[in-house]
Amino acid sequence: MFDDVFGTAHELKSRGEPFAIATVISVQGSGSAKPGSKVIVDTDGHVVLGWIGGGCAESTVCQEALESMNDGKVRVINVDLTDEVFGMPCGGMMQVAIEPVLPKPDLLVAGHGRIAETLAQLGNLLGFSVTVADPGAVPNAFPTADHVFSTGLNSAEVEVRPGSYVVVATHHKGDHLSLKKAIDSQAGYVALIASRSRSQLIFEYLEDAGMPRENVAKIRSPAGLSLGAETPEEIALSIMSEVVAVRRGGSGQPMAESAAVRQLEANLDKPAQTLDAPTLPPAISSQSKGL
Repeated sequence: MFDDVFGTAHELKSRGEPFAIATVISVQGSGSAKPGSKVIVDTDGHVVLGWIGGGCAESTVCQEALESMNDGKVRVINVDLTDEVFGMPCGGMMQVAIEPVLPKPDLLVAGHGRIAETLAQLGNLLGFSVTVADPGAVPNAFPTADHVFSTGLNSAEVEVRPGSYVVVATHHKGDHLSLKKAIDSQAGYVALIASRSRSQLIFEYLEDAGMPRENVAKIRSPAGLSLGAETPEEIALSIMSEVVAVRRGGSGQPMAESAAVRQLEANLDKPAQTLDAPTLPPAISSQSKGL
């Protein structure tokens, strides 16, 4: 069974399809699944392969797997098998670890030159699938990019998928077409590298061409976080910092000023406390997942 699960997981990953693997950690009382039992759950919330029990457990695990794929976070859940389903109690408790397996996020860079080259390098370093599209782009200048197209981003051969991160750094009259394609494709992040005056002209053009103002407002320009960047490499760093902040839900504020860090520092000043690793509760708890 394990070979089948891992083989299927490898196949799904090679196709770039998101999925989650749920593994039974421990079982208390009666339950049809055993520790180590696994299932693969797809983006429709269906079990692709494996077994962790029947209706008493499967629907809860599948729902949690969907949430895991949505937020990209590993979670450990307690499944209460003692609740009655249609008058038939399953019995027992089960602890399940759920791990999302997601494809690399897409970073599309429209343009060439030192900023675009550095964006591609940083994107690769940060785990993105990098695509560069520009008539002036040559593969030798982008050795770490996954795809280099000698056409503009607006070309039909360049795919912009929902949730992609798009940076337009072409500085030419086709910028508005690249931006429109990114917005229409529901990219998760769209940035334009341009002066404020040029950005304003492009925004006005897009509105005049029929793009709703709320969609124009999604375009980030000036692009990047305020780092005081001056060199092309620093500008690329500020943009990728913003990309990471958007992807991870960060604020972009200095860590020393964040509320979370201040709370951590306050906790460090308190007397030492015992930290217990999560364990399966001996009885039904308020945190257990029920069906």
